[in-house]
Amino acid sequence: MQTAHRTDAGLIRLINEDRAAVRDEFNGFTLAIVADGMGGHQAGEIASQMAIELVETEMRSVLTADMNVEQRKDTVRGAISVANDRVFEIASKQARYQGMGTTVVAALATSTDLVIGHIGDSRAYLVSDGSIRQLTEDHSLVNELIKSGQITQEEASVHPLRNVVTRALGTDKQVDVDVVHTEWRTGDVLLLCSDGLSGLVGEAELYSVITDSRDLNGKVDRLVERALEEGGGDNITVVLLANDKLGGADVTTDPGRRDDA
Repeated sequence: MQTAHRTDAGLIRLINEDRAAVRDEFNGFTLAIVADGMGGHQAGEIASQMAIELVETEMRSVLTADMNVEQRKDTVRGAISVANDRVFEIASKQARYQGMGTTVVAALATSTDLVIGHIGDSRAYLVSDGSIRQLTEDHSLVNELIKSGQITQEEASVHPLRNVVTRALGTDKQVDVDVVHTEWRTGDVLLLCSDGLSGLVGEAELYSVITDSRDLNGKVDRLVERALEEGGGDNITVVLLANDKLGGADVTTDPGRRDDA
């Protein structure tokens, strides 16, 4: 499996509250996580970093290569729930972290299938069979308005409250974790991203970049560049997993490289 990821502070934010991690050879799987933190006084970056570390640690402690799909779904759900408990506990006990939280989208991949858990509006997309498909459903105010017929998809993209999430990790004592399972095949590509990308670059262009002739790292760089060209108003994080048999290469860009923007 080929992997690449990059996170960028964007052109406006002074601090990058996004975090990403990709782990090859993770108890027989590949694990990828994106978290987009929220909260004042740098609490957002603490929440997102904690979420990444806690999900990884919890999953590593219980995950085994012989687990079936339902067991893997329970493992992903349980790990995110453990992370929620811990982040909420710290936010509740320390005034400077009050109200902190984070989105999270985590993918556990084999060569044949994906188990994806998420909270918030960070997304997972699958590029397969000549199309791109969003695998996650945003836990956001504008998505609720779309589902109720109050606004259109086009109106949602410019809605003044488009960044308001209705569910996040660490903001409540208990939280529901959405978990989905899907098959994928050789040649398919999984995209995980924060809304700093998906909020500025449409699905058609995401598909175009992911399927162009660049290598995987070049595709990640181009996706980040496109978000910056569209204004870069938020932190931008991109993870790509390509399902092939060429072996993995984890390519990472320093998460602080644009923190002085």
